[in-house]
Amino acid sequence: MNMLIRFLLPILVIGLLSGCNTSGDSFVEYPQLGLEWSPIDSINNELPEGLSVYQSIHVGANLRAWYVLVRESLPEIESRVVVSDDADRRETVSEFAQRLDVPVMINGGYFRMDLNPAKHVGLLRVNDELIHAATSSVLRGEERFYLYRSAIGFDENNAIEINWVSSSGDSVYKWEEGIDNIPGQPGLQKDSTYRSLWTYRDILGAGPVLLRNSKIHIPVNEEVFFGTSIPEVHPRTAAGITPDGDLILLLIDGRQLISRGVDLPELAQIMLELGCKDAINLDGGGSSALVVNGFLLNRPAGKTVEREVMSAIAVYAR
Repeated sequence: MNMLIRFLLPILVIGLLSGCNTSGDSFVEYPQLGLEWSPIDSINNELPEGLSVYQSIHVGANLRAWYVLVRESLPEIESRVVVSDDADRRETVSEFAQRLDVPVMINGGYFRMDLNPAKHVGLLRVNDELIHAATSSVLRGEERFYLYRSAIGFDENNAIEINWVSSSGDSVYKWEEGIDNIPGQPGLQKDSTYRSLWTYRDILGAGPVLLRNSKIHIPVNEEVFFGTSIPEVHPRTAAGITPDGDLILLLIDGRQLISRGVDLPELAQIMLELGCKDAINLDGGGSSALVVNGFLLNRPAGKTVEREVMSAIAVYAR
């Protein structure tokens, strides 16, 4: 009997750990942060119709956060992915907002800060031009993992989607599901029956997914973010889509006494509580910055100086 227990216990532990990963399994208990949101009237009174900003300061949870509700159904509103046109391919979010003269601007996807010009990490398509291909594989130790990471897309009719993506040449494909990767065990690549052409005008790769069909689903393993700091507590930027097709842009301050930041499950829970059906994690940390009407709302990583970024989401009001 003791031998059987010693044999089964490691299997049971592995099973429990697998059930408690951040892939949306029913074993996971997601935190209820209880954030309360208030409109910032001093800003909202100056914003075009269809845009509104809300703030939450939660002393108990040690969090400070903002979100912008973007009514995409209004013809005057248009959200776009934008990319820096500076020589080094980097601008602050404030510089983006000033150059493009838009009321709302938030930072976008991952990029290589150590390169000049900067290089996007993951898919980036702007105005139907593929600037960087989707990430197709990564190394973890000596093992290569093939993957489809997630991206948010915007089309010319103001429709928004979040999908797992790949690219080939100038073509972008969306996938019904990711590859079943787990640490130490690369998954098998999917055949092409799981994919379809994704022709959205602007597509911004980042990840991982946070919500799928109004349920928390965080495929850290499938998108191969394990072995990185992405799942840890950080300042955060996220984008989500409501059942009505509206866009929610969320920023959570972090790395400071008044706001610690959040991990991915907390971020997903906040997006769910805000009414999103689908949501994606964007670049965070020192890159997280939200500018509304030319005013930087947050303190990036607890500082007053913004980091230059390569891509951003701009909200235009015609």
